[in-house]
Amino acid sequence: VQLQASGGGLVQAGGSLGLSCATSGRTFVNGAMGWFRQPPGKARELVAGINYSGSITDYVDSVKGRFTISRDNAKNTVYLQMNNLKPEDTAVYYCAYTTARYRPGRTASEYTNWGQGTQVTVSS
Repeated sequence: VQLQASGGGLVQAGGSLGLSCATSGRTFVNGAMGWFRQPPGKARELVAGINYSGSITDYVDSVKGRFTISRDNAKNTVYLQMNNLKPEDTAVYYCAYTTARYRPGRTASEYTNWGQGTQVTVSS
């Protein structure tokens, strides 16, 4: 599975951005997906995850109520809608794929395929 993330950019605090991750390969529909982020000088962390069908989602506490992860298996694409962005959301965002189906993993080591990353910068 190959992943291509897009949609990052510069936005003011309180604004919104939507990220997309297009994938290739027929196995997309069989695995869970995650969005991770890595701020400068910090470790990569899970932002949101979604299982293979979209019935189970998981979010880091700091984005609950502001970010929404979704997927369209017909388009082999996963999305991350980010609202009410804060300066602390500034990071490189990565999408990732895991063959685990039923629950999205919470650690980077559980994911086998990664997109190239897209920069999100939130100004105060």
